[in-house]
Amino acid sequence: MSDSAAVLDDLRSESEELDSLVGGLGAEDWARATPAPGWTVAHQIAHLAWTDRAALLSLTDKKAFATETRKALAAPSSFADDGARDGAALPPAELLARWRAGRDLLANALRDAPPGARFPWYGPAMSGPSMATARLMETWAHGQDIADTLGARRAPTARLRHIAWIGVRTRDYAYSVRDEPPPSEPFRVELTGPGGELWGYGPDNATQRVTGPALDFALLVTQRAHRADLAVRAEGPDADRWLDIAQAFAGLPGAGRAPKGAEQG
Repeated sequence: MSDSAAVLDDLRSESEELDSLVGGLGAEDWARATPAPGWTVAHQIAHLAWTDRAALLSLTDKKAFATETRKALAAPSSFADDGARDGAALPPAELLARWRAGRDLLANALRDAPPGARFPWYGPAMSGPSMATARLMETWAHGQDIADTLGARRAPTARLRHIAWIGVRTRDYAYSVRDEPPPSEPFRVELTGPGGELWGYGPDNATQRVTGPALDFALLVTQRAHRADLAVRAEGPDADRWLDIAQAFAGLPGAGRAPKGAEQG
């Protein structure tokens, strides 16, 4: 993974790219339904603002974050939806301003985070750079929902390497949230970056292997596309199972997206 300054710079760039997509939208576009059931464009940005606030509390006010964690445990299947719903009810200009201000506060807190410190989260505790990587992953993923809704094409960038890294790192987490034992042996993951470069993770001689474009892998681990619609391939039964359940985000297992054309089939 890149060092802290680099991932924070990339997080800023990812946020600014999404901001350029939504900053000029009219009220009717903020109300458009996205691929996430029940979520509009406003819900997507509200969720990012809500999660940025939670991350800020984790970094700066552990007692307040513990309160938020108790709320999540009391309603594990709805707490994220509740936060998105409340923010989506705001006027678009107010929601946009809240997201911008919150992400700036979080960026400052991440830059000031002590090296080596770990911070609580809804999944495993994370370092400051890992927290920034997770925020970049979520910003990219929810931005993908918005881009799909608006019919906008986003060119893949080298920032995908952060999503690839967290996708690989969360392999065992995907099993644990499904009460399944993770594989005991490491996997080899080889991805082709946007410029044709190879990104490799894990031992070269691993028998369980995953290969494919970095963009497709990012779509898979953020559950923004169905495996059947992506050029990610597995060698070995354990790797094959992982591609069915991979998730780079904390929380309950997601239902994922249906394959293209499933509504007709």
